[in-house]
Amino acid sequence: MSDDLFKKDLFRPLAARMRPTDLDSVVGQEHLVGRGNPLREAIDSGALHSMILWGPPGVGKTTLARLIARSTDANFENISAVLSGVKEIRAAIANAKEQRDLQAKQTVLFVDEVHRFNKSQQDAFLPYVEDGTLVFVGATTENPSFELNNALLSRCRVYVLKSLNQGDIETVLVKAMTDKKVGLGRHSLQLDEQARQLLASAADGDARRALNLLEIASDLVIDQKSLRAIDKKTVEQVLVEGARRFDKGGEYFFDQISALHKSVRGSSPDAELYWLCRMLDGGCDPMYIARRLVRMASEDIGNADPRALQIAMNAWDAQIRIGSPEGELALAQATIFLAVAAKSNASYSAFNAAMKDIRSLPSYEVPKNLRNAPTPLMQKLDYGKDYRYAHNEKDAYAAGECYLPDELVGRKYYFPTDQGLEKKIGEKLDYLRAKDDQAKDE
Repeated sequence: MSDDLFKKDLFRPLAARMRPTDLDSVVGQEHLVGRGNPLREAIDSGALHSMILWGPPGVGKTTLARLIARSTDANFENISAVLSGVKEIRAAIANAKEQRDLQAKQTVLFVDEVHRFNKSQQDAFLPYVEDGTLVFVGATTENPSFELNNALLSRCRVYVLKSLNQGDIETVLVKAMTDKKVGLGRHSLQLDEQARQLLASAADGDARRALNLLEIASDLVIDQKSLRAIDKKTVEQVLVEGARRFDKGGEYFFDQISALHKSVRGSSPDAELYWLCRMLDGGCDPMYIARRLVRMASEDIGNADPRALQIAMNAWDAQIRIGSPEGELALAQATIFLAVAAKSNASYSAFNAAMKDIRSLPSYEVPKNLRNAPTPLMQKLDYGKDYRYAHNEKDAYAAGECYLPDELVGRKYYFPTDQGLEKKIGEKLDYLRAKDDQAKDE
């Protein structure tokens, strides 16, 4: 590398400079790129296929896509679903066609954060994947089953990349410290064992984060010319803003909110407090948690303890009024209440059952006696005729009256449990149904 190119390269972030240059240099994804594994065999044989690389941030999705193109001497096109639109997609496809027609060369089209593209944007790639114009490689932190179109997903193989372990991250750090070509080796710095372990732990499986933190630490040491070692104290100074990963839009986000929700459902206040604090500490928007608490109150507690919904709403209101960190205590209080409250998913199940019927059955007509009749014409058509006003009936209940469409008479969606207040609700419904049966017999 010439001096000019060397100097130019050093302006790039350390994480970019330390990208592996061949498959054997990739750390932590042996199950994919180790010799003898299917993806490695496909790359080595030049038999490329479209794929989705699914994994957390900083584990090498972009790097792997570049290496796939380089290893097969393919043209590499790179677009980001965050920054790109139809114009960029068309330009990438046009370049791929040109490479195919003029150079007889394959194109690897890498789409970062592919889950951010909508359905029509994802569909735009399909004809060119099918006719071989391009090899599609999408990268995502989200579960492809939920975020990608079935049409696109069916044409791609999904490869799961794993978080890097402590040893993997330390290997990456050591290489960056000793590499004199593009790493920090030219500075003759030392990274003591405690500092290395702390950096690896703080990176939490993310190699890019580890290298970014190392670069900041090295800058601190280089600026203080009397020091030549990155020690634990230096690393702690770098980590003062917090070290734990919280992927606000990706798989880790949903894993943690799932754990919080399931801890509430499982009536474990200790576990839900752990996950609540883990999310808040990691930078989750408290307002998002407040909204989820309202969902939990309805889905998992419902009418077993109607106070749960009000308490969740009060916590949300407190968060809005006083903000963080004071409002977070209200969220904790509400979450504890939800965890220890009586549980019932009867309302949730009833809603889902009713929605299933709505979506699968015809749109039945409203019975005439239940229709609104504000005009003479409607009254002439018997709208509202024979409607029984419940407040005029004994016990304010029109025994035997049905409020469902005629085709669904007798259909039941809500089945109260024996938990909390729902036990009383169930008893009342049994009483009312007995009155209905009596009315039918009369």
